[in-house]
Amino acid sequence: MISKVLVANRGEIACRVFRTCAELGVRTAAVHSDADAGALHTRTADEAVRLPGASPADTYLRGDLIVKAALAVGADAVHPGYGFLSENPDFARQVSDAGLVWIGPPPEAIEAMASKTRAKELMGLEPLREVTAADLPVLVKAAAGGGGRGMRIVRRLADLEAELTAARAEALSAFGDDEVFVEPYVEGGRHVEVQVLADAHGTVWVLGTRDCSLQRRHQKVIEEAPAPGLPPALLDELHRSAVRAARAVEYVGAGTVEFLVSGGRAHFLEMNTRLQVEHPVTEEVFGIDLVALQLRIAEGGALEPEPPAPRGHAVEARLYAEDPARGWAPQTGLLHRIAFPGAAGVRVDTGFADGDRIGVHYDPLLAKVVAHAPTRAEAVRKLAGALERAAVHGPVTNRDLLVASLRHEEFAAGRMDTGFYDRHLAELTGAAADPLAPLAAALAAAAAGRGRFGGGWRNVPSQPQTRRYRVGEAEHEVSYRWTRRGLAADAAGVVHAGPELVVLETGGVRRRFEVARYDGGQVFVNGVALTELPRFPEPETRREPGSLLAPMPGTVVRVADGLAVGSAVTEGQPLLWLEAMKMEHRVTAPVSGTLTALHAAPGRQVEVGALLAVVQQASPEAEGSADHEESQ
Repeated sequence: MISKVLVANRGEIACRVFRTCAELGVRTAAVHSDADAGALHTRTADEAVRLPGASPADTYLRGDLIVKAALAVGADAVHPGYGFLSENPDFARQVSDAGLVWIGPPPEAIEAMASKTRAKELMGLEPLREVTAADLPVLVKAAAGGGGRGMRIVRRLADLEAELTAARAEALSAFGDDEVFVEPYVEGGRHVEVQVLADAHGTVWVLGTRDCSLQRRHQKVIEEAPAPGLPPALLDELHRSAVRAARAVEYVGAGTVEFLVSGGRAHFLEMNTRLQVEHPVTEEVFGIDLVALQLRIAEGGALEPEPPAPRGHAVEARLYAEDPARGWAPQTGLLHRIAFPGAAGVRVDTGFADGDRIGVHYDPLLAKVVAHAPTRAEAVRKLAGALERAAVHGPVTNRDLLVASLRHEEFAAGRMDTGFYDRHLAELTGAAADPLAPLAAALAAAAAGRGRFGGGWRNVPSQPQTRRYRVGEAEHEVSYRWTRRGLAADAAGVVHAGPELVVLETGGVRRRFEVARYDGGQVFVNGVALTELPRFPEPETRREPGSLLAPMPGTVVRVADGLAVGSAVTEGQPLLWLEAMKMEHRVTAPVSGTLTALHAAPGRQVEVGALLAVVQQASPEAEGSADHEESQ
């Protein structure tokens, strides 16, 4: 029997494995980089071991150090989680050779399926060996990883070489393997996958389907089980193909077989020989714990002949610290508060707690929020409501996008495909903020100030007091005044105004506004993020026209070949690449002109807004821009 498990991973998935281990009475050990020394997963485990590394980004790729840590704490098993080394057969062998139990499939099965090129050959498919214009568009993919890292769509033959280079660099950073391959890109398809679970005694369970079509940068955003609207014949084909893939490599453990469904046909993509990020929707529908079953199988236990019967529908949304309206740019900073309403049928898996800091080194996933209900419509409604009422106070997140996506008519009807955000992103991120939110923030601030400094009412009427707030790109000035009865405003009736709760009335309707205020002028009103602006702002430091500013904190990984001060550049030309959270972000020339300054160099760490380069142009009004092309 397994008595102590070391999880060779971090964040949400480590916390999720620890939760099951605690329920089973199994002790736990965490590993961590220096950047993760105070992370939630290190605080959750019974023990934690620091992993030395050249950088936080590569620490969790050191299999030798992880095995050494497992032996040091007396663990008898290693769970790989997902990402990092989870699909690395050499790491699986290292674990087994050290006398530890590997909670995953045999190394030979990983080896057969971990390389997507070999997996396709095993399923009777061939990647493209040579690409011609007739093959376009094509997809460049990392052979050794998943989650969209090392993935690029190529629509012009002239772009292929540059995208291959970028994909290799990203794959090497994320998985320690720079092998990539090219395959035809199927547009307008649905991403459908089948969960399988196999024991060492010949039993293979098929645990239904999941639809993961809502994606950005080839990364899944919203997933659900079962995949809606699949004809019985296609569903049977998907199940049979998944079982064939598992049996072809004598698979043991939890795995997922992924397909692209288009025109009534299923196109095999890959088999992920690990637990998937979206596994909770399958757990909710089948009423099982996949991690507990992984441990049972690793101990040599047998599955029942048939899996439990599915019940109802489950939908999962991935809450990311990112700005969808700005090219999905990842965000960093202090997470003041993260809390979700307690509701039956709502589950939250997270690797963060109040007061944690979101850094630049890892994926910006904050939490997975899952709703389960008897029907799809009920599950979608429940999830949208839970997200809408969540308190996520800190950097910008995709929370509002998730709510809008779940309520979009196309998603509600089950007509989504992988191009959903290509079509609808502008409308989903273009909604105006609540116009009363700035007023509620001002009234709460005034009420808090009165408690500290005394009343503001005067016997002689005076001019209204004003405060200015920025919501997104818009600035709002609101006014209010003190009266004998308390605070008042022309824009709405003030029923109650306190430091944390404001009640306003307009048109006979009363509305409650919960207000949270933090240092630095950051305010959250019913989930809307505002920044209070100073009454007398400092003069802005003027940037030279054509300045390229870092759109996010990160590390400069490379500069375009031959680029130097004095180089002629054209609009849209890639100048340099930033790496943030293990994703590459391409920074391009805003206009055609001459490079007059270059402050970026490989290895340099930059903060958001740092000056990277300057392009002198004929029309000096243009400012720097960045074209983010990233993948998880």
